[in-house]
Amino acid sequence: MMAMMFATIAFSIDAMLPALHAIGTELSPDNINEAQLVVTAFILGMGLGTFVTGPLSDTFGRKPVVVAGAALYIVSAALAWGAPTLELVLAARLFQGIGTSAPRVVTLAIIRDLFSGREMARLMSFVMIVFTLVPALAPLLGDAIMSVGGWRSIFPAFIFFSGVSTLWLMLRLPEPLPRARRRPLRPRALASAVAEVFSYPSVRTSILVQTLCYGMLFATISSIQQVYELTFDRAETFPLWFGVCAILAGSSSFLNAFLVMRLGMRFLVTAMLTTQIGLSAAMITIWLAGVPEPALFYVFVIWQVGIFFQAGLTLGNVNALAMEPLGHVAGMAASVIGAASTVLSVLLAVPVGLAFDGTPLPLATGVFVYAILATVLMVRLRRIEARAI
Repeated sequence: MMAMMFATIAFSIDAMLPALHAIGTELSPDNINEAQLVVTAFILGMGLGTFVTGPLSDTFGRKPVVVAGAALYIVSAALAWGAPTLELVLAARLFQGIGTSAPRVVTLAIIRDLFSGREMARLMSFVMIVFTLVPALAPLLGDAIMSVGGWRSIFPAFIFFSGVSTLWLMLRLPEPLPRARRRPLRPRALASAVAEVFSYPSVRTSILVQTLCYGMLFATISSIQQVYELTFDRAETFPLWFGVCAILAGSSSFLNAFLVMRLGMRFLVTAMLTTQIGLSAAMITIWLAGVPEPALFYVFVIWQVGIFFQAGLTLGNVNALAMEPLGHVAGMAASVIGAASTVLSVLLAVPVGLAFDGTPLPLATGVFVYAILATVLMVRLRRIEARAI
């Protein structure tokens, strides 16, 4: 159930990818690249909404906040369905993202209400399994829907998916936060909780690592459709290739669930980031060397799988590291951590996406730089924790 609530995010992002060219052609013909903002506007809204959904769930309970967020999501999807301009579509997507911030944050808070540490990381891995498998189907589904009713018909699918998953939660999940554990919604108390979250050096560093990991993922998702269409002339088969890559990368969450209890979160995150540095350096080198098609395309596909594989071995673990000392303010902590990392990651992803020049070189270079920075921060995190001991 929690995995399906969290999967609303992946479905809302990835089902739009096959539609980006059609959206750009219809609503922004002078600069088709701006269609990427349909993805990043949603992510930005999700980050902004994350600031408030955690505190609200700490005060009113987890389930009411999920239902309210789903209502906003559904209304915004309906508005985007009929929006006549790109600006209005982006505004609706922004509010759609705000709505989906509720299931995103409350899912994490519910898991933290019941579990902690490596067990929480293991359960988050199962959530990430769905988060990585849904993208395998979402572009195919989006493409199929487009073939029947055009790109606008994707939005009713969003409405249906959110309605079904929210109804499931309403009927099957007992409220996990009893009234005795709820915190009053007072500005001073909220400010105190925010200050407490950022008072831990380990939490601040984990947020920065999570920001960089999300930045790599979102930059790739924003640019990926254009790379397939304009660089490799494979627009028609893009949903299939994207799905194959997502399925292959989905094994990373199973692997993480198996390894995290044995090797620990810090080791896995550091190892995966180091691997990403090597993969991205190889991608850049091979591109500059002028390797011909179709070999170059298959190199890119392998690199893409590496990006998605990295997400399964880093995001859940880094989030668990950030949440580890904050169980007593789980809702607020989930909000602050999620909001900060998401909003900042959009600031990292948008410039990389808009730098697309017909080649994957700007994307690979951006990922390479972000992976180096994240690895340096993981080394710093180990030193901070060592000093604390």
